[in-house]
Amino acid sequence: MLVSQILKRKGDLVFTTTPAETIADVAALLNGRGVGALVVLDAGGQVAGIVSERDIVRIVAERGAQALAEPVGNCMTRDVHFAAPGDTVDALLNTMTDRRIRHLPVCHKERLVGLVSIGDLVKWKISEVEAEAEGLKSYIAAS
Repeated sequence: MLVSQILKRKGDLVFTTTPAETIADVAALLNGRGVGALVVLDAGGQVAGIVSERDIVRIVAERGAQALAEPVGNCMTRDVHFAAPGDTVDALLNTMTDRRIRHLPVCHKERLVGLVSIGDLVKWKISEVEAEAEGLKSYIAAS
């Protein structure tokens, strides 16, 4: 299973923000959209970082509630790992596990085309394993 196939079914909607947006506003966006991360875009529309619920928890734990008034650029992850449409689910699951991350922006020719979460990948992996099991059951029953 390729990332492009997941995005075909899931869609390519990516919620974004800017580095200047306050952490409180980003927390409200995450909550309102029911997502775990937003891609942070610079003024030119390029990926500058990613901000997750985990990033917000860390800065509030370190600096207290006053951190909520700071710009998201102060807590976003700048070292972003990307996925490509041709990447496999298995490869991305390994990347996410090794790097302890839960979201990967998907880029094609330096353009943001989607976002996949570990939940998306696990869902597709489970459906792949279930389809394989059904195929084996059918094979055994026909034998």
